[in-house]
Amino acid sequence: MRPLRTLLIYLAFVFIGGALLAPWLYWLVQWAAPHASWLKDPAASPFHRFEDRAFLLCALAGLWPLLRHLGGVSWPGLGVVRPAAGWRKALAGFLLGLVSLALVIGLAVVFGGRDLNHDLPGAVLGRKLIGAALTAVMVAVVEEILFRGGIFGGLRRVFDWKFALVLSSVAYALVHFLERAELQGDVTWLSGLKLLPLMLRGFGDVYALVPGFFSLTLAGGLLALAYQRTGDLNYSIGLHAGWVFCIKISGVLTSVPGANTWFWGTGKLFDGWLAFLVLMAMAPVFSRLLPKRK
Repeated sequence: MRPLRTLLIYLAFVFIGGALLAPWLYWLVQWAAPHASWLKDPAASPFHRFEDRAFLLCALAGLWPLLRHLGGVSWPGLGVVRPAAGWRKALAGFLLGLVSLALVIGLAVVFGGRDLNHDLPGAVLGRKLIGAALTAVMVAVVEEILFRGGIFGGLRRVFDWKFALVLSSVAYALVHFLERAELQGDVTWLSGLKLLPLMLRGFGDVYALVPGFFSLTLAGGLLALAYQRTGDLNYSIGLHAGWVFCIKISGVLTSVPGANTWFWGTGKLFDGWLAFLVLMAMAPVFSRLLPKRK
């Protein structure tokens, strides 16, 4: 049970450590903003964004000790290989991720779950596409190294890979299930801890929990399966980037008219039954399309 205890300690470090770090991160940006024009005024950004960044910093800081306790650390052990050696797998994963969520968006538009934005200027669309692509790549690389290469890769050294897949996918869903919450009043050193229960309140809402949490767990499972089957993170990074890109672009090209969001999903897409059903239906196809490690 030691690996499970190690994982729980790691998650506690991420959430509690991040909650305690967030105010100091806010104050650091507040101090630096007058001296760096590229920094935004922290007062113009909601505090939960600083807490999100603090969670990520703690997750990355704790990854190396986590891997040492789970059996080893190295870049190949994290699934990181030269991009030139796996760009075809990354491209294949990206196209599959793009098609799967594009199907969700298309069905929602056809049946009235989403409205198309027809009056979007071409220049704005171009900037949004570039921004979405850059965000997709950065998010996919960081999160795949963290969750699949780090957590899943470490757990499968001590557990059966299927059990490790479930554990890492639940951890992935837990982190991504945090809700946005607004801090009332001034920022104090306890503000992060006060905000944390509000960010976790989605677990008390059955309409948010089902199917949103299960869709995230399924997505994490598919990403881990891609890593297990291919032997490196290229396919997983491509698949993840395709999903993130599609979610970002859906917020630009479409809007939610207030229809049945429990089925069609909100701007997040994954929190609706349609996305969950499409991912479930594509899982067998996805499994057959995955290239096997040599």
